[in-house]
Amino acid sequence: MLGKELIDGSSYLNGITTDTFALIPSILWEDSVVTDNAANVVLGSYVDPKFGSFDGSFYTQVRLAGVNPNFGSPSTIAVDSMVIALEYAGYYGDLSTQKFEVFALNEDLNNDSTYYAFSTKTYAPTSLVTPGKEFLTPNPLSNTVVGGDSLQAQLRISLDTNLAKQWITEATSGSNTFASNENFQNYFKGLYIRTDNPSQATGQGGVFYFNLNDPATKITIYYKQSGAKKSYDLLMNSTCADFSHVEINNTGFPSETTMNNPSQAMQEFYAQAFGIRAKLVAPGLSQFTKNHLIHRAELTLPIQYQTGYKYKPGLNISFATKKTMNSQGYINTGTLGIYTDAKKAFVADLRSYIQAVVNQDIENTGLIISPRFFINSSERIVFNGPNTINKESPALLITYTTF
Repeated sequence: MLGKELIDGSSYLNGITTDTFALIPSILWEDSVVTDNAANVVLGSYVDPKFGSFDGSFYTQVRLAGVNPNFGSPSTIAVDSMVIALEYAGYYGDLSTQKFEVFALNEDLNNDSTYYAFSTKTYAPTSLVTPGKEFLTPNPLSNTVVGGDSLQAQLRISLDTNLAKQWITEATSGSNTFASNENFQNYFKGLYIRTDNPSQATGQGGVFYFNLNDPATKITIYYKQSGAKKSYDLLMNSTCADFSHVEINNTGFPSETTMNNPSQAMQEFYAQAFGIRAKLVAPGLSQFTKNHLIHRAELTLPIQYQTGYKYKPGLNISFATKKTMNSQGYINTGTLGIYTDAKKAFVADLRSYIQAVVNQDIENTGLIISPRFFINSSERIVFNGPNTINKESPALLITYTTF
C-alpha cells in the first residue's frame, strides 16, 4: 500500500494511504492589506534576490504622558536632547546601517479609519532627525544602555531639539494645547517614520518590528530647569492610531516573472508578507465522496533555504480558502504549517480541511498560503514546485477509509 511505510501504526488505522495527488501551485498579489493598529509596525528596507525591494515605514499619533506639564518659565529651561525610543519586537534580514527619517504629519489620523499598506498621509518636507545623526545601525539583539540603565533593546532616534523648544513654548504660552490629548493631537497630528536607502544592493538590508504599545516606546525630552535635570515623555500606545506603509517593487525579479507566467510556479512559487500569497490546488480530491472518512492529510511543502541565511522562512504559515469559487473573501482553515529545519519544509495537518471538501461543506477552490504574520512582518518564502530541480517537491499524504 503506497505510503504505508511513512506512517506509524497509531496513524494507520487500517486505512488506505495515497500520496499520488497532483498539486498545482500559483501565486496571488495582495493589493489591499489592512495594516492599522497591528501588533507591531515595520520599519526598514531590504532587497531580495527573488522578491525585489521591500520598504516598510509607519505613521502614528503621539499622546501626552501627562497633561498640563509644569515646565516653569521658558527662560529657565535648557533642552539637552529629544529622543524617540522604539522597542524592538523582532527583525528580518541583516543589521547593516540605514538612514532614518522622521516627519511631522500635516493630516489627522483616526482610530475609526481603515488604513492599508498603500495608504499615505501628507507630512512636512523636512526631517526632524538631528542633522548628522540620521545613519543608525540597529541592534535588536543586545540591551540598550541609557544613562547607566540597561533596557530592553530599542532603536533610539535623536530629534532636533527645536521641536522640543516649540512644544515647551506652546505649553507655557497659556494655551490649552497640553490640557488634553485631543487638544494636543489637534496641534501636533503625529509622525511619519521611514528609512531612505536608495543604494541598497541585492541581498542587503533588513526590516525591524516595533511594539508601539510598549511603555518603553515613547518620545522623551531631556532638559534642565534652573539647572535641575528633568524629562518629559510623550507616548505612542494602544489609544493612538497607527499603520504601516509598505512598498514592494518586484519588477524584473522572479516573483514578478512567475506572477506573469503562472506555469513557472511548477518550478518554484512564493509567499511574502504584505504582498504575495501562494495558492495550491489538488484537483484529485474529487476522487473522494461523502462515504470517505479522512484519518490523516499531511501536506509537506519543501522550501529553498540554507540554515543561517539572513532571509528566514519564519516559523509558521497559515492556510485559508474560499467557501465557493464565487466567494469574495477567504475563510481561515484554523490550520498552521510548522517549519522544520531538519526537513527544510513546512508540514501541516489538513485533515479537517480535506474532510470539509470531501463532505462538500466547501468547494475545492484551493488553499491560500501566507506567512503567519502577513500584516506585521517582512517574511518571505520560496517553495519548491512540483517540477523543482531540487531534491524534494510538495506532497500530500492522505489516509482514509470507506464506510
